[in-house]
Amino acid sequence: MPIRFPQPLLPGDRIAVTSPSSGVPENLRKRLDVAVRTVEDRGFEVVLGRCMDGSGHVSAPAAERAAELTGMLTDPAVRAVVPPWGGETAIDLLPLLDWDRIRAAEPTWLVGFSDLSTVMTPLTLRTGIATLHGNNLMDTPYEVPEGLLSWLDVVSLPAGGRFAQTPPDRHRVNGWVDYAEFPEVRELVLDGRGTWTRLDGDGGLDVEGRLVGGCVETLCNIAGTPYGDVPAFAREHAPEGLLVYVEASGDDAYTICRNLHGMRLSGFFDAANAVLVGRTAAPDGRSLTQHEAVLDALGPLGVPILADVECGHVPPYLPIVNGALGRVVHTADRRALVQTLA
Repeated sequence: MPIRFPQPLLPGDRIAVTSPSSGVPENLRKRLDVAVRTVEDRGFEVVLGRCMDGSGHVSAPAAERAAELTGMLTDPAVRAVVPPWGGETAIDLLPLLDWDRIRAAEPTWLVGFSDLSTVMTPLTLRTGIATLHGNNLMDTPYEVPEGLLSWLDVVSLPAGGRFAQTPPDRHRVNGWVDYAEFPEVRELVLDGRGTWTRLDGDGGLDVEGRLVGGCVETLCNIAGTPYGDVPAFAREHAPEGLLVYVEASGDDAYTICRNLHGMRLSGFFDAANAVLVGRTAAPDGRSLTQHEAVLDALGPLGVPILADVECGHVPPYLPIVNGALGRVVHTADRRALVQTLA
């Protein structure tokens, strides 16, 4: 069955904001206001949901968060849903979302990364509706480096649109911005150099497949369950095979190694033509680096493994559409991830 892509956003369309995981503390509300204005300046209407409280690790009880997210995804007036950021325990929403109602509705873009992978990836796997793994709302005001796109650019592309992104060869190494002190920050400081790295060997790479993936620390908990059934998705939607992407948020190399082993044993990578691995600032182990952890767990797949892709917690952000047809090229004279919304 074909992937269902939401209609492109047009000026005047409504974008809804809710926190399926963590909300926004009062001392960071000014940054939220800046992020909302950034979206409005692109010509969109922005509405805030009720589930936004940032005083605890979740914005509201699970039933309320699930109901609000379901309502936004099935409201014909809402064309995209984006959270302020991720969090810790969005997994508690999975049995509470109205999957049948979401599946029956006109597709709506769901945007985010980190803990939002817990919801976005199952949404694509279970319904065949494309979702967008990209920078969250609070990061949206940052200037986008040459070669990359903002999530706002991607959701505005026409049906069947094709777009290519290339690595800027720069990333953030030191520190992070305190949004409480600098709510208006828009300059993305990229103080490190480096580009994509092939882990499994040498030689050029030019591979296609349907894109699917997300954050290792969250997806490892649903791999092999009805919410993370990648083999079933591949059989139904990806006869051409998959490009699976994964990224580590903060767990050390030993934990990531265990998690990836478990995901591989569950069949998560069975249909992979290649694996893309996000750049990470997560710590190495005493005897195991993050790159070595990936190779230890995924080397037995016998497919190309390309690391240090800008699809994770180290800025800048390279948006990836779950369900898009992807082509990754990594040769001596070209590096690009091309995605087609078809």
